[in-house]
Amino acid sequence: MVRRTGHADLPLHTGTVPRWLADRMMVLGTQITEALLLSYGKKEVLRRLSDPLWFQSLGAVLGMDWHSSGITTSVMYALKRGINPRAHELGLCVCGGRGIHSRRTPDELRFLGEKTGMDADALVRASKLCAKVDNTAVQDGFQLYQHNFILSDEGDWAVVQQGMNVQAKSARRYHWCSQGLHSFVEEPHSGVTGENEGRILNLTDASAGTTRSSILTLSQEEPQKIIREIKDIARLGEPLAGSSMQPELFEEAAMIVPPEESGRNCIMPAHHDVRAEDVDLKRLGGVLATAYESAPQDFESLLLTPGLGPRTLQSLTLVSEVIHGTPARFSDPARFSFAHGGKDGAPFPVPLRIYDESIRILGDSIEKAKLGYKEKSECLRRLHSTALEIERNCAPEADFTGTVAHEFAHTREWGGRTVGS
Repeated sequence: MVRRTGHADLPLHTGTVPRWLADRMMVLGTQITEALLLSYGKKEVLRRLSDPLWFQSLGAVLGMDWHSSGITTSVMYALKRGINPRAHELGLCVCGGRGIHSRRTPDELRFLGEKTGMDADALVRASKLCAKVDNTAVQDGFQLYQHNFILSDEGDWAVVQQGMNVQAKSARRYHWCSQGLHSFVEEPHSGVTGENEGRILNLTDASAGTTRSSILTLSQEEPQKIIREIKDIARLGEPLAGSSMQPELFEEAAMIVPPEESGRNCIMPAHHDVRAEDVDLKRLGGVLATAYESAPQDFESLLLTPGLGPRTLQSLTLVSEVIHGTPARFSDPARFSFAHGGKDGAPFPVPLRIYDESIRILGDSIEKAKLGYKEKSECLRRLHSTALEIERNCAPEADFTGTVAHEFAHTREWGGRTVGS
């Protein structure tokens, strides 16, 4: 399992996802999940969800704003709507959500326990501990307001939850995964996304073992005695002789620093528009070259889809990368917004006709694969391999300005739409 996969800044954004996009996100998000299940299995789906950069890339390819805090709520709501009605078939279920829905997580887990025979008490305990650790044991200024618990029928689970810092106008997303989890209270996260706020009190750090033990000892003391000793500390600057308040508790807490970086950091900037510096232009060049610089009939043969155009291939190439790409491919989530744009028009309006064609082709490949005809799903895998080969050997860097201009020039033809249109 990927552990401590990095951090990203998620600016707080307001607004809602329009129904025309939310429904498409539900369908395409569920199709991507199902394609992952068919190719790699349930454990891999949970591992992907516990990777902050992959999660951000998934949200971008689904047409959400590429960097805002709303990507967490909208993606998880889309997956819950799409996966849960087919939970028995897919072997996955999404519990919880935002606000009041997060508080219903224990009831949902107990219901699943009754239906499946899994240990509901253990699952509820895991859910509560994940929330307590990120809201209390890691005091980084973010108050949790959403909690999503994704469970497989094999007993594995992942948690995606998010906290808000109103003063800083930012959010922090936390990822957990049961695979490889040995302790809830010592370096348990698979990844944390959020703006680096400097030194924080992190009681899950490996060096905080003595602090945790001391806190446990203090919790067993008579409250009035603790209050008197705290007043003495405030007045004199140190505990009195014979006090139960261990100096190491304060010394060690003062030395705790944020978790070390792991190279999977994704700092989301404050600007809302997608800029050239937000995208790996060589990778985007490979996508564009795959879609536009090869004969269309080659791709008709490859994907067995008559009439397939290069613009849909651009989207499918990025969708196939979300499904088959390795972790290193998700270091620039903004690039995946070139699949289906963004609801606020960044980098361009959502091209509904292209989006619907992506859904149709991916859905067709999944249905044929379930019937034993895997040619089309293998074509999508080969599409990703082809793009990688072109990127490595002959693709120039993308003309960012020209690519965005091309999208806007065709936005009416492709059914481009934003929140305000």
